[in-house]
Amino acid sequence: MASHKLKVAVAGLGRMGKRHAVNFLERTPRAELVAAFSPDPKELDWARIHLQPNGVQLYDDYDQMIAQSGLEAVVIGTATSVHAEEAVKAMDKNLHVLCEKPISTNLDVCRDVVAAARKKPHLKVMCGFSRRFDESYRAAYSKVENGLIGRPSILRSQTCDKHDPSGFFVAYAAWSGGVFVDMSVHDIDLTLWFFGDDIMPRSVSAYGITAVQPALKKYNDYDNAVGIVEFYGGKIAYYYCSRMMPHGQEDTTEIIGTEGKLSVNANPQQNFVNYYSSEGITREVPPDYYGRFEMAFVREANEFTAACLDGTPIPLKLGNAVRAVEIGAALQESLVSGKQIRFDETGRRVEKAQL
Repeated sequence: MASHKLKVAVAGLGRMGKRHAVNFLERTPRAELVAAFSPDPKELDWARIHLQPNGVQLYDDYDQMIAQSGLEAVVIGTATSVHAEEAVKAMDKNLHVLCEKPISTNLDVCRDVVAAARKKPHLKVMCGFSRRFDESYRAAYSKVENGLIGRPSILRSQTCDKHDPSGFFVAYAAWSGGVFVDMSVHDIDLTLWFFGDDIMPRSVSAYGITAVQPALKKYNDYDNAVGIVEFYGGKIAYYYCSRMMPHGQEDTTEIIGTEGKLSVNANPQQNFVNYYSSEGITREVPPDYYGRFEMAFVREANEFTAACLDGTPIPLKLGNAVRAVEIGAALQESLVSGKQIRFDETGRRVEKAQL
């Protein structure tokens, strides 16, 4: 008798939605992709070629998709503006949820989703922070847990995209929440992982420039930004995010402790090939974030599936997704206002919001 497979639907078939669909279709043995939704006719055309021949039912209406008989889980990769609404609707149908980050750029909406999940403790509801599933980051975390670097005190982390002159990131900035909420939210989540879920920010400062995408200014956004977060208990995080790397994706992290230091991806490379020529030694780097974290997304799909089928805990707390957006939003506010933002030890703002 064949073992039961988790019946999964994917919402959204854009950049990440397509990848989630293929991962659940072809690279997650304990899952079965049974449905997919997109409001975009071009995305559905892609699905008719790549998904429908494998028995995947296609929908242009999300509500109809989540009503499909036998469905057990939904993977949400639609626009950020509808993540929360779709997650709550799925939970109302008693469906497990894997949602792309962020849950929302609105903190109150994020908290509403967490509250809805608490009312359904039998469901697995997870926000996808892919770096937690990356083999190298997990190895680094294991070393921290085993005390190899003493007490982690400084975290320096960056998310740097290859420059895209097409204008995509300018249009994207209209609803992304800004570079700290969209990009550095991954680095902030790493901070919560390596420093501990209970750390409280003491102050937040951020600075930015528009070096290659001046049109971002109309959305109060930047193509390069630096943020510093001071935490109670003697810890500091430094973040750099950029959309102007000429060579490719460069996401790196350093965790500095009282007895040593760990670095992850300090020398980015696509593979283990170095090219030796009269001009020196060169190597290729991943062209985008998926080139760097592809296997992390595959592991995420498989671990989410296992948690749903086996009733085991999911690898990260949903509440951390809210905390990451809280800190990211404070950094974005500091970036736009030019003012430092301070918090008391309970996490309450010392000064009134500037935006």
